[in-house]
Amino acid sequence: MNQQQPPPSPPQQIQVQIDEKTGQGTYANLALISHSGAEFVVDFTRMLPGMPKAIVQARIIMTPQHTKSFLKALEENIKRYEERYGEIKTGVERHETRNIGFQTGGE
Repeated sequence: MNQQQPPPSPPQQIQVQIDEKTGQGTYANLALISHSGAEFVVDFTRMLPGMPKAIVQARIIMTPQHTKSFLKALEENIKRYEERYGEIKTGVERHETRNIGFQTGGE
């Protein structure tokens, strides 16, 4: 039997609403990431010179599946950014020895 497939449905439009305070954003220069078998937790913090503590500005909790989708979206956006504006240099490429800011694992 040759069953005809229904036509693909158009992508769903998602409407996002944001209040004024949230829309202004929050600066973070350090992310602490932990995980369990069920979720990833990302604490966005701000380290300031002369301040002994980093205060968590936002905590985002995601499923492993959403975290991986988020990573893919970040990679795609970084690629487009670098195609337009040039390579993003991180502390590793600049040989910085300070241990603050967003860090990659294994160092």
